[in-house]
Amino acid sequence: MRDDTARWLHFDKTHCWHPFTRQAEWCAPESEPVVITHGEGVWLHDSEGRRYIDGNSSIWTNIHGHNHPELNAAISAQLGKISHSSFLGFTHPLAAELAEKLAALFPAGSLERVFFSDDGSTAIECALKMSLQAQRQSGAPERTHFIAFHDAYHGDTLGASSLGGVARFQTRAHGFPAIHLSATEDLASVDAGNVAAVIIEPLIQGVNEMRPWPPGMLRTLREWCSANGVHLILDEVMTGFGRTGRMFACQHEDVIPDFLCLAKGLTGGYLPLAATLTTEQIYSTFLGEAEKAFYYGHSYTANPLGCAAALASLELFARENTLENLQPKIRQLIERLTEMKSRHPVIHDIRQCGFVAGIELRQPDGGRFPREARTGEAVCREAAKHGLLTRPILDTIVLMPPLGITPEELDFAISALGAAISSTIG
Repeated sequence: MRDDTARWLHFDKTHCWHPFTRQAEWCAPESEPVVITHGEGVWLHDSEGRRYIDGNSSIWTNIHGHNHPELNAAISAQLGKISHSSFLGFTHPLAAELAEKLAALFPAGSLERVFFSDDGSTAIECALKMSLQAQRQSGAPERTHFIAFHDAYHGDTLGASSLGGVARFQTRAHGFPAIHLSATEDLASVDAGNVAAVIIEPLIQGVNEMRPWPPGMLRTLREWCSANGVHLILDEVMTGFGRTGRMFACQHEDVIPDFLCLAKGLTGGYLPLAATLTTEQIYSTFLGEAEKAFYYGHSYTANPLGCAAALASLELFARENTLENLQPKIRQLIERLTEMKSRHPVIHDIRQCGFVAGIELRQPDGGRFPREARTGEAVCREAAKHGLLTRPILDTIVLMPPLGITPEELDFAISALGAAISSTIG
């Protein structure tokens, strides 16, 4: 181990606290975490001189690759002007332009208003609070409940986690009252008159081991919400910006929600920025006396550097034909993963939605590996030795590289995962 690597790991283990991490294991003397120092395209480089494919887009954020010259240039140009100014009582050109471009991605007259925040959890938090207040100011104060789905994940802030359907991430003591369902058929048992909104990750649940929803479910939800005066909130924090093969997952079923929550890929994966889009109708309920204003916001709302990165990312989608060029890579991913499954009896299922894939590992007889074996983690550690960095969700390996990956790099990533499965569990 190089001296600088050892120094950084010493400081980290002495002072840092990592998310979703067993810190006792992380800080153990024998633990040697990867220290990422720089990136280029889909490749991440560590302090020991090794490089890896970024197999989960740095936790589902990176779109066009690392160190992209146009994204770098946009941020650098903004740095020469101002890095941050308050959005409370002021505005700036990039926020105005970004809001207009986001609204223009949807049919005219639909999602016309954009509220900026910091990350996916806060984008969700905004939508939840907006929905409650809009219902109250529209004469329906009894609508205080939210419908969510089992095994869903919507973030870690208090309100967002109260709607999550994964027990270890949920906040039950406080937050919003939630009704958790398994499928749209369960809507028949719900008293819609008490419901403010339904929230769902469209097309596919992320933290639930990448499980797609049945085709047509989103359309059914939209129709039920419209018929019952209930808002539809779509959590596109993961699925937005091309991950499913369209710019947004809701476009696959021609559904326009009442609230659309965006983050992660909004800036191309460069900087924290989130947006909650909503309709002019909902926005109008907040107009009038001071008590109707939406009293919520963050210090770094509409940060100019984040807005610059987001605008540059949207320009890249158009200039590089990102979505069009992605289609053959989606087909390649399907074909290569199908081939890999045929060679590995421990691959129980492959769940894919566009350029999002979950590879579930089980024993050849279909039984799950013992939880304490942490098989998915072991495979990911081995994959790093073959040049692929990713993380599992239990024993489901996530493969979600940046959209800009080349066919050759995609082949490399899948081969590395196959080699890791072979050397770890056969």
